[in-house]
Amino acid sequence: MSVGASLVTLALKFGAYFLTGSVSLLSDALEAFVNLAAGLIAFGAVTIAARPADADHSFGHDKAEYFASGVEGVLILFAAGAIAYTALPRLFAPQPLEHLGIGLAIAIVAAAANYVAARVMLKGARHHDSITIEADAKHLMTDVWTTVAVVAGLLVVWFLPDWYLLDPLMAVAVALHIVATGVDLLRRSTNGLMDTALPADEIERIEQVIGAHIPPLAGYQALRTRKAGARRFIEFHLLVPGATPVSDAHALCDRLEAAIQAVLPNAEVLIHVEPGETRARVATWPRAPSADK
Repeated sequence: MSVGASLVTLALKFGAYFLTGSVSLLSDALEAFVNLAAGLIAFGAVTIAARPADADHSFGHDKAEYFASGVEGVLILFAAGAIAYTALPRLFAPQPLEHLGIGLAIAIVAAAANYVAARVMLKGARHHDSITIEADAKHLMTDVWTTVAVVAGLLVVWFLPDWYLLDPLMAVAVALHIVATGVDLLRRSTNGLMDTALPADEIERIEQVIGAHIPPLAGYQALRTRKAGARRFIEFHLLVPGATPVSDAHALCDRLEAAIQAVLPNAEVLIHVEPGETRARVATWPRAPSADK
């Protein structure tokens, strides 16, 4: 959907630019090139991430998604630079615009196509918990709001022709907005590649599940989490009385794994069992020990 929407909007937006000569519409059209490249990269990344684990990648290929969203962030920043490069000369040599009516109509149709594609993709991203699809969908949605802003500015120029300096100003504003989107994608991609812990609310849910399922004499420590694509990796040490039979400890681990996977989809849980008598209780990461401990 992303690639198809990008091809359609690419043709429409460049048509609108050639009709009107608007540099803000040109900036919008240049972003469609980035949308197309990002869609192709996302398609490749999701295809790779879906491959099962193999001998060379025993934890799977999920991190391919972070490379895709990182590349998309770089492409967005490149588009912002190209837009600013195109718009800045018009600030010093503004030009009147032509055929604004049909040009704006074409831009609105292009924005509608992107909006429909983005909404469907965001729903798919939530369903599959895919940062790549989410990034591409948000990129398309950014393009929608970019077009809306450009159209609003050009409507002002249509009714107030002497305000044609607003056209390059809108293009510069679009470039700045796109920079913010690109930086956010790069930040999230870096966090994923650096094995950043799961969000605080998810860690709290894990702790609640563990606390609700371990018996009174058991405990846990060294909780660690990370995420690769749609898969969550959770591991911790389970402290049980030293006399606990192996079969009972194993059954407890099975119950804990099932309970965690019930509240957090696509979770792989690794539990290391230890005799509680030989280990001092420590605070779970990422929290620091409180003073009274």
